[in-house]
Amino acid sequence: MPQGPIAGTAFLKVDGGMIPLKGNLTVSSSPVERTGIAGQDYVHGYQELPRVPYIEGDVSTLPEISLETLEGIIDATVTAELINGSVYVLRNAWTKGPLEINTHDGQFRIRFEGVQCDEVQ
Repeated sequence: MPQGPIAGTAFLKVDGGMIPLKGNLTVSSSPVERTGIAGQDYVHGYQELPRVPYIEGDVSTLPEISLETLEGIIDATVTAELINGSVYVLRNAWTKGPLEINTHDGQFRIRFEGVQCDEVQ
C-alpha cells in the first residue's frame, strides 16, 4: 500500500504570518497529563492534571526577524502545518522566553504556549 510523506516540510505561522522555520518542530497538544498512583499492593488509579499545550521549533535568524517582537507575543494564534496534512492551531498563545540565539547555526528555539491546541482538518 503506497504511503505519503510522514516527515519533512513544515510551516509555522503566527497570526497568519510565516516564521522561517529551520527545523525540529514539536507540537504538544495534549490537554491533560496522567500519572499513575501505585500503592504497596496494586495500582490504585491515576492523577489527572491540566497541562499547557505548546508548539516549539528552531527559527532562522534572518534580518527581518525581531526577537523583541517575538518575545512580546501574548495573545496570538499559532499554526503548525505538517507535510502529512495535519494542521494544529494553538490559541491565545504567548512566547515562553527567553529566546537565545545560537550563532554557530544561525538559529534560535522558540516555544509558544497557549490555552488550547486543536488538530484541524
